[in-house]
Amino acid sequence: MVGIDIDDTERYATLNTKKRMESYSSGSDTLEESTDGEDTGLTDNQNRLLHLIDLHSKRAEGRADSDRWIRKQALSVLVYEGIVADVFDYDYAPHSTLIGNRRVWVNVSQEGQSDIELLREEELICALQISSRSYKPVICYQISDKGSELARHIPRREKEVVNEFAHMKGSRELLKAVWDGNSYWLRSPSGHSQKSTITDTEDVSYVSSAYIPQCLRYGGRPTLSNAHRAHESGMAANNIRDHELDEVITLNSVSIIVAEYVPFGANQIVQLNNNVGSTERVQGGYISPAIDDNSDGTSIEMSPELTSVEILDYTLTNHINFEAEIRFPEEAGVVQVETFGISLNSEGTCFYGMQIEAVMDRVKDNISLDHLARILVDVQQDSSSIVDSVISQYQRDLLNLIFVGDAANRNKVNLIIANEITPHLTAEEYMDKGEYENELKQVIGDTKAAYDITEHDTLVFGAHGLLLCGPNARHHEPILCAYLQFITLDIFLQNFFSRMWILNDDMDTTNKLINTIEFDPTSLTRVRDRICTLSKEIIQLDEILSYLLEALQMMEIPPEPPEQAGRSLYQRLEISGMRNQLVRRTTDVRKNISGAQRYLDVLRERVNVEAEGKMVQLSEGLEQNTKNLCSLQVSNSDTVHSLQILHIIFAGMIAFDFLDRITGDWSVIDTLWMRGFVDALIRENMLVWFAISILLWVLTAVLVSKYFFIMNWRSRGMTTVKIRINRRIFTDKLRQLLKEKLKSTEERRYDGEKDIVKVTYDEPDPKLWGGARPTIILEYDEKNRFLLQIIMQYNRRVAKKDLVFNADELKQKIMMDLEGFGIFDSSDDYNANALAIERHASIQQTQQEKNSI
Repeated sequence: MVGIDIDDTERYATLNTKKRMESYSSGSDTLEESTDGEDTGLTDNQNRLLHLIDLHSKRAEGRADSDRWIRKQALSVLVYEGIVADVFDYDYAPHSTLIGNRRVWVNVSQEGQSDIELLREEELICALQISSRSYKPVICYQISDKGSELARHIPRREKEVVNEFAHMKGSRELLKAVWDGNSYWLRSPSGHSQKSTITDTEDVSYVSSAYIPQCLRYGGRPTLSNAHRAHESGMAANNIRDHELDEVITLNSVSIIVAEYVPFGANQIVQLNNNVGSTERVQGGYISPAIDDNSDGTSIEMSPELTSVEILDYTLTNHINFEAEIRFPEEAGVVQVETFGISLNSEGTCFYGMQIEAVMDRVKDNISLDHLARILVDVQQDSSSIVDSVISQYQRDLLNLIFVGDAANRNKVNLIIANEITPHLTAEEYMDKGEYENELKQVIGDTKAAYDITEHDTLVFGAHGLLLCGPNARHHEPILCAYLQFITLDIFLQNFFSRMWILNDDMDTTNKLINTIEFDPTSLTRVRDRICTLSKEIIQLDEILSYLLEALQMMEIPPEPPEQAGRSLYQRLEISGMRNQLVRRTTDVRKNISGAQRYLDVLRERVNVEAEGKMVQLSEGLEQNTKNLCSLQVSNSDTVHSLQILHIIFAGMIAFDFLDRITGDWSVIDTLWMRGFVDALIRENMLVWFAISILLWVLTAVLVSKYFFIMNWRSRGMTTVKIRINRRIFTDKLRQLLKEKLKSTEERRYDGEKDIVKVTYDEPDPKLWGGARPTIILEYDEKNRFLLQIIMQYNRRVAKKDLVFNADELKQKIMMDLEGFGIFDSSDDYNANALAIERHASIQQTQQEKNSI
């Protein structure tokens, strides 16, 4: 393992580095960049790491310039990719970390983190801590002036190795780590991207047996052992990409307990006992997280990923202990005999125990921490699947609320118990800021403290759990289980408190959206939906807090053991004060929930005020429409008067025509040139002229009636399409589009925060619309850049029969034209203001769509 050793050579290198830094900072030498490999006093890994940070950070050169920092998580991605590319000689192991509001397993090099800390101690890099939108601290790094001076003396060959993997192949474009909600990508400024495998955890073959501490048992048969199957993992494979794992610490006879808190009560325990068949004649069986959508049907087809459950002991309202064997498919060649011992109680503490029988070719003893770290990932993930399949939907909803829809990856605490640790050192020697501490970090997270309980027993605290090693370790199981009860509730309460801040952030966003109701036509509906969701979340959070308070009342503080080793462990765990601290914290959270409820009441009141304003606007619109109808009524009365005058004129015309038919002496027949024709055809023949008049009358009447029928038939072939849009647009592009159209009318209404424009135009080219030019009315808010609605009038009887458009085709055509012209502003994404749980659901849906493709 490459790390920070504490031998004389390293001490000399560190002293040499300090001397160089003093000479650089004093300015006594002006040195150019080294090309012949001048010694910097750092290891090759540290040189390359410093150069990598130098590439991704920059100090401001003036007030107008800005600093550039690299985030810790992004640096971890680049270090991991460097390990895969053989640039760094580090080990890595899976580590649970929070990215955004999601908890994700990523491959992290603890040796690389140790080197980063050393560079900080030597003041070669600076660290910055800021807050994120998820209300978690974010650490960033930047090379210091001292580090920049030293970086100039890093050998060129070391820099070239880093540059090769840090830049896009064949260019000088720097690759940056980008998180898309599910995976990390390495992207260049030109758009090149490649997916990182940092989130792909690795599997090892192992055999395990169910393990439940005796202090949690209430009778029943003992757990079964799979020791007879230990040979199966020795013949199997693994998919670890780093084939040169450096083993510094190994454990003998290892037991793992992963614990978490889940909101439970007496009724939930009763329901759980019914779910797993504890009260039936034949107990246990197979369980699955699948949901039966057709429970009254005959048969069901489902995935073969099942879990076999065997009940050990239970009480109807207090607890249940059972064995669970996981039967999930693994990658080809990987064999995992995975059997849990699970203990659930009404306080809400869930214990998932496992005795390691063999890992790869190692049976019982000499278990590597590198392999154990990968086993813990399986235990944490699979334990979530098991418990989620037996608890109620109500409890699953509560977990999804606290963990923002990502309950499957919720964090738990690890307890590792081993009969022996090799090498056996003092607690202080394990905390060496080097290879030993880096190994321990792989299984229990960032180490906090280590204590010697006895001469042979050692206790190590970490951010994600604790490790107790020694021949007497298992004698302390009652104290350790009591400690896990409180520490799991502590972890859950931390997540609860973080969720409260996310809730407040969602309410602040809702408050801002209320300000847009006046001009955003979609805001009122969206805000009402958000308030309903927020109200449900506050109710559920209050219920969860009640479960927490009930659990604290039920949890008992164990008495201090009489023997010296037990008293020492009891004092180191500090169990006696944990309950009071948790009670104070839950009481404090109650204030936050009360404040959130009052804030939500204020938001409701604001929405009601805005809704009343909308109703006033609607009333004013109805009043205006009524006035318009009255004006139309006046116009109609004028039309009636005109028709009455036309009736009088038409009656006179009929009277005059009647007189003409009686007298008949005024017409052209009195002329000399017409007299011969008239005498021969009309006067000498009875009723000929009358017949001609009647025939002409009938013919004229038929032609006029036919013409009006055709015109009326065409006018009744109108298809009217109304499309409610309510999308943000680029008004300048819309104006440019309207210039190309045959605009007929334009109506504007200036209404406070809105400038409503209604434009009517005809499409210039009827060939594009099947031979008929539609009349289109666009209504938009010019001031706030919203396209409100589109009204299309299309005469399908004017269009060609084989090219006529229907309503759906008209809608698709107009929308394609508008989108093709770039009218819509796609940057206005409502997901940016979505609730936290809605954003996660959107990410999950996007990932499922990608997987289906």
